[in-house]
Amino acid sequence: MIIASANYPIIEHANFDNWRKHVELWVVDAVNKNAGLLLFPEYGAMELVSIFSSEIRSDIRRQVIELDSLKDEFCNVFSELAKKYNVIIVAPSIPVIENERNVNRVYVFSDKGLIGYQDKFFMTRFENEEWGIQSGVKNLTLFEASWGTFGLQICYDVEFALGSQLLSSMGASLILAPSCTETIRGATRVHIGARARAMENQVYTVVSQTVGNALWSPAVDINYGFAAFYSTPDKDMPEEGIISKLEPQKVGWLIQELDFFKIKTVRDTGQVFNFMDHQHLHIGLKNEEINIIRKSV
Repeated sequence: MIIASANYPIIEHANFDNWRKHVELWVVDAVNKNAGLLLFPEYGAMELVSIFSSEIRSDIRRQVIELDSLKDEFCNVFSELAKKYNVIIVAPSIPVIENERNVNRVYVFSDKGLIGYQDKFFMTRFENEEWGIQSGVKNLTLFEASWGTFGLQICYDVEFALGSQLLSSMGASLILAPSCTETIRGATRVHIGARARAMENQVYTVVSQTVGNALWSPAVDINYGFAAFYSTPDKDMPEEGIISKLEPQKVGWLIQELDFFKIKTVRDTGQVFNFMDHQHLHIGLKNEEINIIRKSV
C-alpha cells in the first residue's frame, strides 16, 4: 500500500466552497502520486474557523460549537472525495459535540463513504484546561482493509502504550498518528512515541502534522512538525527504524510504500519478539473499560 502523510498548513479561506476546493487539490496531488491512503493531521479542520466572523475566531470555546454545526458538510466533502478518487482518507481531526462532550474526532472515509471514526483518549493541558476539549468514549476503532488492518492514535495518545497495544493485539499492523504540535519539544514527544509504539508492537507507524503559523487562530496559531514513517529496527527493516521523514515545516505530502508482509515476517522470525512479549503486559485504564470496534473499509 502506498500511503501519503501530510505536512499540512492551517490557512485562511474565504468560504466553505473555497476550503472544499483546497482540500480536493490536496487529494488530487496525493492520488497523482499513486497514494491509496491519505493521512491528514490532527486539528487540520481548524482552518474552517477562518470562514467565521472575527468574534468567533477569537473565542476558542465558541469555535467548537460552530465547527460542530459544519460536521455533516465536512463529512460529505471527504466522503465524496474518497468515492470520487477511490482512496481511503483519514480526515483532519475536528472538534465535535457528542452527548454534551466536546471531543477531538478523526473521521475515516473510503469508496464506501464514511466508515467510522476515532476519538482522542488523552487530553493535553491546553485542550483540557483552556479549550474545553474532553476525552472521548473509550472505544478503539480497528479499520480492516484488503491489504491490512490499521488504527489511530491521535497526537498525545501515541505517547502512551495502551491504545497501540490493544489495536495491535486485535490485528493492526499500522498505527496512524495525526498530530498538531506547537514546538520542537511537542513534535519530538509525538515522534518518540510513534517510534516506541512501532518497536513495542512490531508495526508501522505514520505521523502527520500541522505546519506553519496561523496567527489569526488562537487555538492553532503556531505549528511545528514533520511527517514520518517508522518501523521496528529489526531484520529487513531500517536499522534505526526510520523509513522516511519530511523536512520540518515543508508543506506537502510524504509518500511511502509499505510492505505489510514484512510485519508478519519480523513478528515470526525477528531478532527479538517485541510484539509477542508485549502481550504479556496487562495495560489498561484504572476505572474504564476500552471497547474495540471493527470497521471494514
